[in-house]
Amino acid sequence: MMLTIYGHPLSSYTQKVLVALYETGAPFTFRQIDLGDPEDRALMKRIEPMGRMPGLRDEARGVILSQSSVMIDYVQLHYPATRKLLPADLDAAFLARQWDRFFDFQVNGIAQQIVDARLFMGEGAEAPVSAFARDKLDLAYDALDHHLQNREWAAGDYGLADCAASPALFYAGILQPFGDRPVLSAYFERLLARPSFHRARTEALPCLKLFPFPELIPARFLT
Repeated sequence: MMLTIYGHPLSSYTQKVLVALYETGAPFTFRQIDLGDPEDRALMKRIEPMGRMPGLRDEARGVILSQSSVMIDYVQLHYPATRKLLPADLDAAFLARQWDRFFDFQVNGIAQQIVDARLFMGEGAEAPVSAFARDKLDLAYDALDHHLQNREWAAGDYGLADCAASPALFYAGILQPFGDRPVLSAYFERLLARPSFHRARTEALPCLKLFPFPELIPARFLT
């Protein structure tokens, strides 16, 4: 395989890239990273300056990349496979990128603050950080419940934004359920049923015990 993806099955941004690759059928090798291992940690820092997952190495072209959306764009440009995740029309592509960014920043990034508060912040930080983040997630959920009305997917056909939405909403929904937002909830069920995301979630199941809020995980996500 010319492409190697470096990441961890539990990582939301790693899952985003894996979902995209499973959708397109582009061939790759997956290298699981353990950031608790000094050698793996050093490897990730050679790929991404902050040592964050995921990363991509293209042996054939001598290219190393980080950032999930950039990696997906690169693979689609240089390794076109069975389907595209961005529309050919530039204006439609901008819309797709906008919602990709929304899911990364307003859903995934905000949910990560709750996780970071439990894992890395000092005593007493979790309650205020989590309360702030959950309020922000509710605002994002309201925006999505409105945007998704009369839409099957986030931006036209299934594509980049939906790849981002799958793990983002999965983890955010565990931490802050969607509540009475039927449009958003129905969209999430469609994402769950997508074979590409089902495969990524199944591969992450053995690692789900590492999620720092095990008490919040719905039983249906554990099988």
